[in-house]
Amino acid sequence: MTMQQRIESTLALLQPEHLQVLDESHMHSRGSQTHYKAVVVSELMGEFHALALHTYTPQEWAEIDGAPASPTCAGGSKH
Repeated sequence: MTMQQRIESTLALLQPEHLQVLDESHMHSRGSQTHYKAVVVSELMGEFHALALHTYTPQEWAEIDGAPASPTCAGGSKH
């Protein structure tokens, strides 16, 4: 199973109406299967405004011990 397929199967747990995982490794210098973009279409996304993913290995997490601060909200959808 490729890394792309592994990400897709994990995100499929959200039961999206549409799911697309794109391998964007060719745009970066770290090699193949290293950079991805995910598009998730789901009713769940209407229940919150933003979701940021900060991804680390357990070793990286132990070294930094905290995710970076989130930026100030620029507005997005206003109800």
